[in-house]
Amino acid sequence: MVERPAFLDFEKPIADLEKKIDELNATAEKSGAKSVRTEVSKLRQKANRALADLYQNLDPWRRTQVARHPDRPHFKDYVEELITDYVELAGDRKFGEDAAILGGMGRFRGRRVVVLGHEKGRTTPQRLKHNFGMARPEGYRKAVRLMDMAEKFGLSVLTFVDTAGAYPGLDAEARGQAEAIARATERCLTLGVPMVSVITGEGGSGGAVAIAAANSVLMLENSVYSVISPEGAASILYRSADRAKDAATAMKITAEDLLGFGVIDGIIPEPLGGAHRARANAMKSVGDAMEKALYQLESLDAEGLRAHRADRFYRIGRSLADLPSASDAPTKAN
Repeated sequence: MVERPAFLDFEKPIADLEKKIDELNATAEKSGAKSVRTEVSKLRQKANRALADLYQNLDPWRRTQVARHPDRPHFKDYVEELITDYVELAGDRKFGEDAAILGGMGRFRGRRVVVLGHEKGRTTPQRLKHNFGMARPEGYRKAVRLMDMAEKFGLSVLTFVDTAGAYPGLDAEARGQAEAIARATERCLTLGVPMVSVITGEGGSGGAVAIAAANSVLMLENSVYSVISPEGAASILYRSADRAKDAATAMKITAEDLLGFGVIDGIIPEPLGGAHRARANAMKSVGDAMEKALYQLESLDAEGLRAHRADRFYRIGRSLADLPSASDAPTKAN
């Protein structure tokens, strides 16, 4: 039987069809009947059409569920697929190691790079080890250390964002969580080397922005990026986490919405049914998009990269009418 990704609640009709296909395939293997194989082919076409129809009309809450799918590619998967000669570097040189943010040096399609990202883990022991991708202060301080190294040696920085947010525990707050996030965000903005970030799953609040204040910010088609989770927003706005669907719609957290606001610079298409259904294809698309973004930044020097990044973020949320025009610029007196 073919191993399939876990089905989400709204995918139940697809799951039922896939179950029937598996049962008929097992029957066909035993009997070899042509009629059974014909029925399997018809069911496969029906399942593919149903999947396409379902994913063409995903609302923001369903996209959130897809973004959280446990079988989506994680940071370690992207490193294995896209980065060669990878050497992981650990520790913040101040307190210790944080396994929610991983990073190191390697080569990306011929370029020397520093790569960083959130790792959620897939099995229960892995999730506990990586704290479900929710970093403590030492994770963000490690990120700053690696970005310092990238600038020192002229290495481009690639980041993969997938976190529900920074860890809100007492120990993290005691060690300066807010300050660590602010320092990491500041370091992103002041880097003199190209930086490209991709939201691969969840982009949650400052925990995401801390390694995503880049020259180019991209999102996978079914990822989400928001200041707070839909459940958290629903608890505040509606006094009930049960209204997470309403909150997800109101917050405009999808890639299409955020591209329109200028929060991100591009959307990376996913395979039919989400990145978890064809991980290799999804990761190749991410690699292609990052390579294109890096190529567009290579002509800029350090000051040009900083100015490019500053201009990018200053423009978020501002209409063209709000921005100063050339005629508004002060002129020199004769």
